[in-house]
Order: sequence, then structure tokens, then C-alpha cells
Amino acid sequence: MYEAGSRSANGQDDIVQEELSHLHLYDPGTCRQTKRQKLCSQIGDLMQQLQISTTANKSLAKQVEFFTNENNHLKEKLVFFQHLMPGTTKSGISIYHFSLRETQTPGKYRYMLILAQGGERSDDFKGKLKFQVTLQQNDQHKTIPLTSKHSTQDFPVDFKFLHRLEESFKIPPDATVESMRVQLYENNDSKVILTQTVQPAL
Repeated sequence: MYEAGSRSANGQDDIVQEELSHLHLYDPGTCRQTKRQKLCSQIGDLMQQLQISTTANKSLAKQVEFFTNENNHLKEKLVFFQHLMPGTTKSGISIYHFSLRETQTPGKYRYMLILAQGGERSDDFKGKLKFQVTLQQNDQHKTIPLTSKHSTQDFPVDFKFLHRLEESFKIPPDATVESMRVQLYENNDSKVILTQTVQPAL
């Protein structure tokens, strides 16, 4: 629907711009001196209609884009809540979402992680997360741990249904991020429950 609306809006814009290009030299005073009054009025009305049409088409394209994005967002929410409902997924912890992207600030990356606990949830999950970033610097590959705001490598988690973490980190100007890995541990247990690796999104 959005693509069709965009093509329609763009096509109308092209037509309108072409018409306006023929009329951009129109001046009411000059027109009245060289042409008939009725013709001048018709040209003025036509220009006004074209401008209104241009504005309306741009507004329609924006509305189509908005509702398309809103529809996709609602679909994501539906899938997410279906994931949390008992009986629709296996019991236990899962990584619902894990992403990494570079920000507009050079060398600064932002990551987001969402953990979900599905099935029968009798107790809160208590554990910790650990993150590692693989860099390429001076033709060498390095893996470094991230630290939390408390200057530790452990990011504590304590939740029943959902845990969301969104943070950022910076790397040296001459380095690039190749990947990022997360590991989930339960308290008092050194065994990794879940692990996942992502690359920076383009």
C-alpha cells in the first residue's frame, strides 16, 4: 500500500511540477496588460489548484507512510505478546531481541537487548549478563569485555516477564566493530544459559 501510495504521490508531483514549470513566469499584472482578463483569471485559478493538489499529495504520502509504520509496529507487538503468553512458547528464558548499530557520533555504538521468560512463570529470574565486543584495530582482532555503570563486567538482571537493556559504548577512532556477543548466567552458576552474537546493523 505504501509503495503504491508513494508511486501515486510521486507521479502526481511530477505532473504538478511540470505544469508549474510552464506557469512559473505568470504575473497577474503582466498578464492583464498582454492578455484578456478572463484568461488571466483562469490561469491564476489553475495555479492555485495545482498548488493545492501538490500539498494534498504530499500529505497523503506522509499519511500512508505513517500508517504503514504503525501497522508494522503493531505486528511486532502482537508477535511479542504471543511469545509471552503461557502455552505459546517453551518454558524458560529466551533472547527476544538483540541488536547493535553505530550512532551518528563516530566511534559510538548503541546496543539493545530484550530477554523474555515464557511458559509457566512461578519465580523471577535472577542472573547476570556479560558482553564482549570484537574489534579490528591496526590489522589486529581484539575481543574486549564491556563494563556496566558500576565498572564491572557483570550486568545484573532480575525480572519475571521481560528485561530490556539499552546502552552505548565508544571505541578508539582507528578501530571498527566486527561483532558483539552476549552471555546470560543464572546467579550462583558459572554455566552459560544463553549466548548470541550480532554484527552492527547497516
